Amino acid sequence: MFQRWSKKPVDDQPQEPPALLDEPWRELRWGNVQEDRQYVQEYKPAQDDIKYLRVLLYGPVGHGKSSFINSVSNVIRGRISIPALASATLDEAKSFTRKFETHKFNKGRGNEKTIYPVVFNDIMGLEEENKGVHENDIKLALKGHVKEGHKFNPVSLLTEGDKDYNPTPSADDKVHVLVCVLSANAPQIKSSVLEKMKNVRETASELGIPQMAMMTHIDEACGETEKDLKNVYKSRYLKKKMTDFSAAVGIPLNCVFPVKNYSHEIDLNDDVDTLILSALRKIIDFGDDFIEKN
Repeated sequence: MFQRWSKKPVDDQPQEPPALLDEPWRELRWGNVQEDRQYVQEYKPAQDDIKYLRVLLYGPVGHGKSSFINSVSNVIRGRISIPALASATLDEAKSFTRKFETHKFNKGRGNEKTIYPVVFNDIMGLEEENKGVHENDIKLALKGHVKEGHKFNPVSLLTEGDKDYNPTPSADDKVHVLVCVLSANAPQIKSSVLEKMKNVRETASELGIPQMAMMTHIDEACGETEKDLKNVYKSRYLKKKMTDFSAAVGIPLNCVFPVKNYSHEIDLNDDVDTLILSALRKIIDFGDDFIEKN
């Protein structure tokens, strides 16, 4: 006798998968802040003629480039500090950064004060045509041709012979790591902006410059991560975001790092520091490999 199977109720919808994976898909050592900070603080470039490992940040307007520099400063110095002015929200219509500026992080005080040998250059945000920084200006910055303090103009590009053009860049002036900054909480990036980013990446690849990406605002984008940052590599949503992010910008997934920038906090947080230091250690490793090869 055949068994009779009852039909599924019409309203029986497939179950949503749980928000968190059973195990993290990327291992991260939590609770090693002092060791990780020491690794960053004690770094020295492989070549004697290079004083600073230079990191250039680029990406769409309002995605957290300046805030990331602030967060790096906090983590390296072990206290809250504000070296780079940043816009308060992702909704800012215009780039807050207008000029080419090198952000250095002080070590010690008074007569004992020195500079940590890792510096960051912030650059005007990428926007649609005739707005934001032009990709050709970013390409010049990669090669060390942009002088400190140069004011970006979307419709008037820096050219050879301009007062802000550096015709003979030293090894110290050139970029050693290119880092794309994108927000996990932002709408889809416009194709024209992605095209500019692709052009910048191609030039960096030709120069052999290592490329990485930071995915910011992970706490705002995912409730599970907002509750506990340690869920970052267990969050299904963030894993998909990072995978899509990797495909969109053409950077391998193992070079994409989720971070939470410091914003409202008045004290350091070990979990925030751990994510930033994880990215910083790789920035230093990749940049130092590039310096050694060149």
